[in-house]
Amino acid sequence: MKRFAVKVALCAIVLAFFTSVSPIFASGGVEVRLRLAELHPTDHPTARADYEFARLVFERSGGRIQISVYADSVLGQEITVLEQVQFGAIDMARVSLSAVASYVPRLNALQMPYLYRDGEHMWRVLKGDVGKQLLESVKDAGFVGLGWFEAGSRNFYNSKRPIRSPADLRGLKIRVQESSLMMDMIQAFGGIPVQQAFGEVYNSLQMKSIDGAENNIPTYLTSRHYQIAGYYSLTGHVRIPEIIVGSAVGFSSLTQAERDLIAKAAMDTIDYQRNEWALYENIAAGRVAKEGIKVERIQDTSIWETLAKPLYEKQSPEIKAWIARIKAVK
Repeated sequence: MKRFAVKVALCAIVLAFFTSVSPIFASGGVEVRLRLAELHPTDHPTARADYEFARLVFERSGGRIQISVYADSVLGQEITVLEQVQFGAIDMARVSLSAVASYVPRLNALQMPYLYRDGEHMWRVLKGDVGKQLLESVKDAGFVGLGWFEAGSRNFYNSKRPIRSPADLRGLKIRVQESSLMMDMIQAFGGIPVQQAFGEVYNSLQMKSIDGAENNIPTYLTSRHYQIAGYYSLTGHVRIPEIIVGSAVGFSSLTQAERDLIAKAAMDTIDYQRNEWALYENIAAGRVAKEGIKVERIQDTSIWETLAKPLYEKQSPEIKAWIARIKAVK
């Protein structure tokens, strides 16, 4: 966190300004310049919400605080970015909850398979006491929890065959996030998990070193994975929210008023992002259909849920307690 722009190589400046940086331009009154790392391209709902977050901060601070959004993994993949956020080289990041759970294991309670009754149940959890307490708990790992974003349900896709039941997943090499829970889940369903950074998935599918992956349909579209892995199945096996985290090291140089302003803007961006997500999810489904992708609709997930039960049993007492609280939310 610095009050003056970090000097970077000219090529990096050109790349950032023409491909990825938030379209908020500095005025002479800017006193605090922050960088926010984003994995997805600029047209993805999470990136669009990042820009709205930056706009709110800039506007509410009277132009004193400027957040530049570096989309499309310009600052690195999730794990690398989080390491830099932790020691203050990057100010903020929008990442998947799974990435942060590798630092704060109790967050796994929010991403168990078939945990939520539906999307609205997840948001009642995230906006309630459970969500607030878990967001605050990331400070134990050197982060500042700022807010949650929607990421829909994750579904399997692959280049080999339609997946209608766990039997169809058997033997397929499936990319997962760098998360032991996700590894266990794929194994429980009969697949072969392969931990891999998101940015490597397209090439791995192309080179056939993996057979498929799992993600929401907007990301399936914007990543162009549909071009290589043409079988998409609506298993809805997990709902993993996105999270915006700041650097505890970096934020320590801000005043309390500045930290409060940024945190409030992040929370106020949630409904905007959820709306963007809902709109784009419909658009993505339509575009994928036009590309000739056959989407399998899984009507009965009971066999998947049964296979997931041992994952609940092996969790620590602390995580089991969080899961009980989540399920109790009406």
